[in-house]
Amino acid sequence: MIKVYADASTKGHPGPSGIGILIIHHHEQIQLSIPLLENYTNHQAEFIAQIESLKYIIKHLDFKQPIFMHSDSKIVVSSVEKRYASDKTFAQLLNQLCQLLDQCPLVFMKWIPEKQNKGADNLARQALHKALKQ
Repeated sequence: MIKVYADASTKGHPGPSGIGILIIHHHEQIQLSIPLLENYTNHQAEFIAQIESLKYIIKHLDFKQPIFMHSDSKIVVSSVEKRYASDKTFAQLLNQLCQLLDQCPLVFMKWIPEKQNKGADNLARQALHKALKQ
């Protein structure tokens, strides 16, 4: 089983952004703190965080096992559940995310409150700090 916690941090609307990804696999933690090179809204960056987490899992881990994805973004979780986003930009990001989800045999996505996503939040804030320095 693979557990994923992903989050985004953005300054401005849109503005510099960073994403944080915490993956728990075989009782080990993989921490990714990634500054984004372009300006995004926080919602866009939340989609990107999920996209990048799946890209990492597909490339580096055994993605044939169940994947439990967690997000504190209701927009992302709701869009994935419906496989629909009315916003044009979100729809493009959702399409990318769904293409990755379709490569994995068993994925569960769950909304969690911010307080349960502190690890990914801290990594996202670190990434935003790096993005602001670029």
